[in-house]
Amino acid sequence: MLKFSPTELNRSPGAIGEAAHRGPGELTGRGKRKFILLAAEDYDRIVSQPRRAYHVGSMSEGEADFFYKGLGGTEADG
Repeated sequence: MLKFSPTELNRSPGAIGEAAHRGPGELTGRGKRKFILLAAEDYDRIVSQPRRAYHVGSMSEGEADFFYKGLGGTEADG
């Protein structure tokens, strides 16, 4: 991911805008990530996707174990 400082944004906003069309970029401040720059089409695609919520009780044991392991555990507690 490309990184840009506020100074770079002020000096060449067009070039940074074009870079955002090729992929997301980070706007940093004092060496830390502050904002993510991305094309409007990418943002629209992200926010238009339906949000989904799952309850572990509705999952099979294998699915629950998979998610539990992803959280750093070893297996679901039944």
